[in-house]
Amino acid sequence: MKKQKETWFQRIENMHPYQTLMYLGMFGSGLIFLFLTLAFLASGYGALEGIGFKMPRSFILSTIVIIFSGYTCSKMALHYKDEAIGKLKNSLFTTFLLGIIFTALQIVGWKELANMGIDFRGLPSGSFLYILSGIHIFHLVGAMIFALIMIFQYNKREKDAIQNLIMLTNPFEKMRIELFSKYWYFMDLIWLTLFLIFVISF
Repeated sequence: MKKQKETWFQRIENMHPYQTLMYLGMFGSGLIFLFLTLAFLASGYGALEGIGFKMPRSFILSTIVIIFSGYTCSKMALHYKDEAIGKLKNSLFTTFLLGIIFTALQIVGWKELANMGIDFRGLPSGSFLYILSGIHIFHLVGAMIFALIMIFQYNKREKDAIQNLIMLTNPFEKMRIELFSKYWYFMDLIWLTLFLIFVISF
């Protein structure tokens, strides 16, 4: 008998609650960035050229860092499949460190903007540069905290052979890694989109 194709609503019903929450969160975050980006584009961003705006070098460096973090994050699922917990933990820790470096570079980028005379007291478009990048960091920090929790758990389970085996055969653990990776890719995509808009706009 031919299996009836699941509807979109049935797929949502069959999702794990964590999956549902994450996808809804990503959708909501996407709307926030969309509306703020539209507000930025409508705020007269062209006026920044008149005060000598240049893309902060730290923003360029942070873009390279977050692209590389996407690569290290992509290795996590492969290491889990190969049952290489040590490599999985290293990939997760490297991704976490790159997130820290990205955040630090963004803060340096804000200082570069301030040195150009762009702050919250000036043009609205200048304020949006801080707001958009700041909200992105806020979302990324959430993923970094979750990464720390996972690293701590992996360190604990790595010392126990039974816990290690349970983790490797637990569908929930696989789902956690997939959700973390998807959320990290989403954050990568959000920043790359913002960075591209900033470059095109100026």
